Amino acid sequence: MAEVGLARSHRRRPLSGRDPNEAHRTATPLELLYDLTFVVAFGTAADQLAHYMAEGHLGPALAGFCFAVFAVTWAWMNYSWFASAYDNDDWVFRIATFVQMVGVIILSLGIPEMFASIDRGGALDVGVMVAGYVVMRVPMVFLWWLVARHDPARAPAALKYIWTIGVAQFGWVGLTMLGLPFSTFLLLGSVLFALELVGPVLAERRSPTPWHARHIAERHGLLVIITLGEGVLGTVVALSALVHTEHGWTLDAALLAVAGIGLTFGLWWMYFVMPWGEVLERHRERSWAWGIGHILLFGSIAATGAGLHVAAYFLEGVATLSTTATILTVAVPVSIFVLALYAIGSAFLRQRDPFHLLLIAGTGSVLGLAVVCAEMGVSMSWCLVLVMLAPTVTVVGYETIGHRHLATALLAD
Repeated sequence: MAEVGLARSHRRRPLSGRDPNEAHRTATPLELLYDLTFVVAFGTAADQLAHYMAEGHLGPALAGFCFAVFAVTWAWMNYSWFASAYDNDDWVFRIATFVQMVGVIILSLGIPEMFASIDRGGALDVGVMVAGYVVMRVPMVFLWWLVARHDPARAPAALKYIWTIGVAQFGWVGLTMLGLPFSTFLLLGSVLFALELVGPVLAERRSPTPWHARHIAERHGLLVIITLGEGVLGTVVALSALVHTEHGWTLDAALLAVAGIGLTFGLWWMYFVMPWGEVLERHRERSWAWGIGHILLFGSIAATGAGLHVAAYFLEGVATLSTTATILTVAVPVSIFVLALYAIGSAFLRQRDPFHLLLIAGTGSVLGLAVVCAEMGVSMSWCLVLVMLAPTVTVVGYETIGHRHLATALLAD
């Protein structure tokens, strides 16, 4: 018989902070629902990146993608870390989360026009994106205001979050209204980017919030899976368009499907080699760098999915890129992911393992071989299969020897 005592209402409760050592803390259904809106955001950004890269417009593609990924990821991280510390699951927190979900969708709707405005030059059109971003950030200011009222010990941190987030939003709105070209917008906006990034450092320095290390590690791992899913979805959608035309199922299409799923699986295995929850729990003081590093990880994973989409465009005959350039659209983000992952791990453990350098060199050799083969005239699909094997270097290395190196590093840490 069910225990009626487990049920509870969602009446308003104070945001007084959760226990950072709470046992069995996991992601909530609300957090999982919130993450679904980011499927749309990452998918839209990756789709636009693939579209512009396939047309050979690499500059606008990369500029627009980096801008979109920072905005999307930073808003997600701010909410997730706040929820880890203060999620009381009352109706106020739920409504604030709902408003932020609406903001994510608005921001996503503005991504295509932002890419188009960079491509055509002239004034940068980010009005819709900034509107969505502000809609996401206003509820965060409200929630931090409640923290300042309900949790006096951490009120200084809450107030620092309020003014850094608030000033940044006024700045973004002001820059948007000026109708500046992208280069000028980026130059002036660098101050706002810096303010956004330094806000948590200022706030957490003297009165840190009670976020839960293993919960935060799980939340980031879940977003990694979501961005990996975008790669799978993008490949399937592109292949579907390919095989349902006069091209039909070909060996190249089959190889692309295998390479896309295999590469996604390999990146997943690589990321979850490290017990991030345990490491983050030991070194809470290094959390800021860990979080910032994940922006690179999320972006490189989404860009890998976009590269797989470009490969499908190539097979369909609508991409203007060469075979080598097409392979690079996948190999480069994979390289960034590998380097960022090893850099975060080394920075956290404060150790430089020569074995890691060997694995990085091996991974680079596989990716380099794929590019060389493409340059020599090997078909794009077979070159993509080589790229798929790049994560295997780390996976095999860890499963045979590396797990002992990691265990030793964790014991010595």
